[in-house]
Amino acid sequence: MEIIGWILIVASFIVAFIGTVYPIIPSVLFMLLAYVIYGLFFSFTELNWLFWIIQLLFVVLLFSADMAANAFGVKKFGGTKAGVWGSTIGLIIGPFVIPVAGILIGPFIGAVLAELIVTREGFKQAIKSGIGSLIGFLTSSIVKIIVLTVMLVVFILFV
Repeated sequence: MEIIGWILIVASFIVAFIGTVYPIIPSVLFMLLAYVIYGLFFSFTELNWLFWIIQLLFVVLLFSADMAANAFGVKKFGGTKAGVWGSTIGLIIGPFVIPVAGILIGPFIGAVLAELIVTREGFKQAIKSGIGSLIGFLTSSIVKIIVLTVMLVVFILFV
């Protein structure tokens, strides 16, 4: 039973890290799932209130950084709210339409199309907004990897 518990825990951690680049997977939920699986298979004793407060703070940081990075990338390159929304929609739809490459191409195309349709400021500005969304997505992914790694280290230290 112990081996099954650790397999499920490690699998949850792996899926959480995959979610850093594949936005359909809620990374933080799989990280939290690993903690719950640990508690159910072993004990919640090591995962005391301090552990959960620390993890909750990281969850808030993760959500905040994720939303802010994408919006910042688009806005930094002159994009509008339409570009941010288009980028977000492209990030969700892209991997389904274009497997693997859609993760990068989707937000770019989404931002470009949204800027062209809504603002009509020109193709050059729309491309800049798309590049901003791509930079925002990559920045967000790096931040998520760092935060999830710290969350994992905290888990290991408490266990």
